[in-house]
Amino acid sequence: MGTKKILEILKQTIIDGNRKATPALAQKAIDMEVPPYTIVTDACSPAMAEVGELYQQGEYFVPEILMSAKAFESAMAIIEPLLKSKKLELAGTVVLGVCEGDIHSIGKNLVATMLEAGGFNVIDLGTDVPAKKFIATAIKSNADIIGVSALMTTSMIGMKDIVHMVKEEGLGVKVMVGGGPVNQEYADSIGANAYGRDAMDAVRVARNLMEDIRGS
Repeated sequence: MGTKKILEILKQTIIDGNRKATPALAQKAIDMEVPPYTIVTDACSPAMAEVGELYQQGEYFVPEILMSAKAFESAMAIIEPLLKSKKLELAGTVVLGVCEGDIHSIGKNLVATMLEAGGFNVIDLGTDVPAKKFIATAIKSNADIIGVSALMTTSMIGMKDIVHMVKEEGLGVKVMVGGGPVNQEYADSIGANAYGRDAMDAVRVARNLMEDIRGS
C-alpha cells in the first residue's frame, strides 16, 4: 500500500466516523515514514473540512459530526506527540478560542493543531469565551494574534466586540476570524485583520500576519 492510498483511507475513515480504525491507520502512515505534518494536511484536515461541507449541505447532522470528530481525535492522539517533538522556530503566539455563547470546538481544535504544527505557540481558551478574556490573555501573554471562531450566527457579534476592544486598548495584536457562518465580507465589516477559510488557510493567514507585524 502506497503513501497516497493510506492517507486516502485514513481521510475516509475519519469522514465515516470510525474512531476504532483511525489510530491504527495513523500509526501505519507513521511507520511508512509519512511526515506527521503531511498526515494532518493531506488526511486529517481535509477529512474534517469535508465533514463541514457535508453538514452545510444537510447530508451530515450533529451525531455524524461528533462521530467524525471522535475519529479525528483518535488519529491525532497518535500524531500530535510527534508534531510537538519537532524543534520548530517559534512562529508567533496566538490566543485562540470560540466566541461567547458558542460551544462548538471541532473547527477550533483543528486550527489549534495546525497552528502548533506550523510552529506557533497556541494559548487555547476553549469555547464560550467572553471578549474580555481574549483581551486580558493577549495582554498577559504578549500575544501576536487573537484567533476567534464561531459556528453560530448568534455568537458572531463577539468577534466585533473583540476587534473594538483591541482598538480601544490600542493593542498591537492582530485579530483573525473564521468559522462556518463567517466570510471575508463579515471580517472586513467588523475591521478584523484577517479571515481564515479553514484550518490550513489559518496557518497561511497567521504567517502573513506575522510578516506584517515584523515588517512594521
